[in-house]
Amino acid sequence: MNTPNIAREDILNAFQFRHATKEFDASKTISNEDINFILKTANLSPSSFGFEPWHFIVVQNKELRELLKPVAWGAPLKLDTASHFVLGLSMKAPMVKHNSEYIMHMMKDVKQFPADVIEVYSKFYREFQERDFNLDTDKKLFDWSSKQTYITLGNMMTSAALIGIDSCPIEGFHQEKAEELLKEKFGVDTNKYGLSFMVAFGYRKTDPEFGKSRRNFEDIVTFM
Repeated sequence: MNTPNIAREDILNAFQFRHATKEFDASKTISNEDINFILKTANLSPSSFGFEPWHFIVVQNKELRELLKPVAWGAPLKLDTASHFVLGLSMKAPMVKHNSEYIMHMMKDVKQFPADVIEVYSKFYREFQERDFNLDTDKKLFDWSSKQTYITLGNMMTSAALIGIDSCPIEGFHQEKAEELLKEKFGVDTNKYGLSFMVAFGYRKTDPEFGKSRRNFEDIVTFM
């Protein structure tokens, strides 16, 4: 596989271009090729132990978008104008606990580890949960899964910016009510999955009024 050769300036320009787009141009639609590219970067994202504790729902149905509005106070304008609207789901405890069927499936069927490697890997993963990170409650396990799923969010928004597509990450929703809706209307098994974030993709209606403001590089990085 060839080593990527992308100019640093092009990458930084994409980060400068990206902003939390509040309203999109509803007349513009992202192509299937481009949205699949963005979602593929989520698919290729790293995760702890490589267990990929996520799933994504792309909500294009207008009626389903309308149902989301009452439970997502930060989303209505994006739901009306975004070309594509994605729900980022993270796996709950029954899926990611060290002895779950899903974890065994990942090791045996996806990674195709031999039996001796599965035994060693399972031991490391159990010790990681029980000793290193103390993931001893359902909430802690879901929070850990969400941390992994947020890696995909950053990668999707960056890959979108690199090809000139705008995005907006959204945490402005009532988690419990949103998950009730996902169970009732979206067919999501909320015993297995919880909602971590929403993200909208499209093309900005107007340029941002203000430039990007960030703390000084020296204030956030320490070399030792």
